[in-house]
Amino acid sequence: MASSPAEKGKHMSIQRRIARTVNTPALTQGFIGPGHLMTPVLSIDDYVLNDPFIMLADDHLDLGERPVGGAHPHAGFETVTLLVEGEIFDRDEGGTIRTGEVQWMTAGSGIIHGENVAARGKVRLLQLWLVLPKNDRWTAPAFQDLHDDVIPVRREEGATVRVYSGASGAVRGPARNRVPVTLVEVVLAPGASFEQELPASYNGFVYPISGDVLVGPEPSPLHVGQVGWLDRPDANGESAVRLSAGAAGGRFVLYAGEPQHDSIVSHGPFIADTRDDIVRLFQEYRSDRFTRLSELAHARNLNAHG
Repeated sequence: MASSPAEKGKHMSIQRRIARTVNTPALTQGFIGPGHLMTPVLSIDDYVLNDPFIMLADDHLDLGERPVGGAHPHAGFETVTLLVEGEIFDRDEGGTIRTGEVQWMTAGSGIIHGENVAARGKVRLLQLWLVLPKNDRWTAPAFQDLHDDVIPVRREEGATVRVYSGASGAVRGPARNRVPVTLVEVVLAPGASFEQELPASYNGFVYPISGDVLVGPEPSPLHVGQVGWLDRPDANGESAVRLSAGAAGGRFVLYAGEPQHDSIVSHGPFIADTRDDIVRLFQEYRSDRFTRLSELAHARNLNAHG
């Protein structure tokens, strides 16, 4: 019996493999002080390889009554914060973000956030810095809170896939992107397998949260504390990556996105095109010309209640 066009397309997808595995450093004390442990999953020093991903931090918080950091600025990129465990509350910025939820913030021309953030109990979060396209570097600041009620879930036998951005099978995530990005969190039962489709042009990686994951048609094992970067096929069209769990099952996050191929300059909380941009951003921040995320949240709430 002849295959349908959809089946042919699926069978012809380029199968992605692990091209390089990076071991993450051991947890060390973070900038907040006691009760904050972190590891850099991706380093800004490797941006040319990791484009469009600038950096990724895996933060573990157990702060009691102390606040999470404090007010600080960003500009020139986006942050994507995924709550792996626990809850974070911010009375000024949209309320509570819970396990499995995401805040996607566009810093753009300049934003200040984190003024009244509190971790409720033990918290683990992944914060990604995502590049903005050169033409959108200084776009107006904005944010999206992706709560459970808007996050679709793809369910296959032994697999639960939360789709935040891009698509997984017929399920499409709610995030609005300037750089095309697929972001999914996957939980696999012991021995279960799952296939994620990706444009062949995407650069991407798999980061295990718990358990082990086997990646590719000739499975490469990935363990907690490792980052598995997918190969980069010299082709257009679609590709797919096969992911399987070990005997204990697994939970992992897959990030993939369209490289932008633009050089960037970084300094502290700012990403820019030139050193002159960095100087300008510091001047604007000190002159109180950055937008506050709390102002955006307040304006959104007013509009919602019209």
